Parts: sequence; C-alpha cells; structure tokens
Amino acid sequence: MRKIFILAFFIIGSLALQAQDLNWHTDVREAIAISNKEKKPLMMFFTGSDWCGWCIRLQNEVLKTPEFQKWAKENVILVELDYPRRTAQTPEIKNQNAELQQAFGIQGFPTVYFTNAESKDGKVNFKGLGNTGYVAGGPTAWLAVADGILKSQKM
Repeated sequence: MRKIFILAFFIIGSLALQAQDLNWHTDVREAIAISNKEKKPLMMFFTGSDWCGWCIRLQNEVLKTPEFQKWAKENVILVELDYPRRTAQTPEIKNQNAELQQAFGIQGFPTVYFTNAESKDGKVNFKGLGNTGYVAGGPTAWLAVADGILKSQKM
C-alpha cells in the first residue's frame, strides 16, 4: 500500500510540474527578444486577473489545460498584461501595460492579441496578426480560433 501511495505522489507531483512549465512573461521587451530568437509570435493576454469573470473563465477552461500548454510551447511566446484591482504591481509594469492597452486599442477583457514585434533604436514595432477573447467550447474551440489566426499569417 505504501508503494502505491508513493507512486501516486510522484505521478501527481510530475503532473503539477508539467503544468508550471509555461513561462508567462510580464516584461514585453524581454518577450520580444525571445520571440525574435525563437521565431515565434507573441501571444499577449490582456486580463483583469482578480476581477474579470470572463478572464478567469478563459484561464480555467483553456489556458491552464494540458492541450493549451502543449500548443503554446510549440507556437507562441506568452505575455501576460494584467490590469488587477486588488493586486499590487510595480510602477514599471503598470506603465508598460497602460501603454500597450492604448497602443492595441484594448477596450475589454479578456483580449488575446497575436503579434510579431521587433525593437529598433529603443522603439518597438508591432505587426498585428489578429486577436480573440473568450471562446466557448474549451481548449479545442479556442485553439481552433488561435490556429486560424496564426495560419492565416503564414501564407
């Protein structure tokens, strides 16, 4: 019985580690450098993590699933741009996120924007690929929309 318990503990532990493998960047410039190095677009997740019901639902139904995690590792560099009401943020992150919200014309949350970007002479140029938000139907439905956005740009 003890062996079964220990085996179950290790299996659950390894699944928890796999779930934490995704790296959500909060520094856009760092994410751009990685995006250019790996030749993958940015997936910018504009969210109100501690107050937006649809954002929380998108997180739970899609972004925390194994299907999304596998897809994200293969296809995009993840950027979380959070606009919390109760969670403290550094002034740098607040300013960066406010500038990006204005630059992308984000009016509602959640918004997921796919883009390529490059930094030149201290300025960032974005080339928008498309955007989406919450899509009913779980990871399969959401990933179909995301794949449609990314594939339409490869042609």
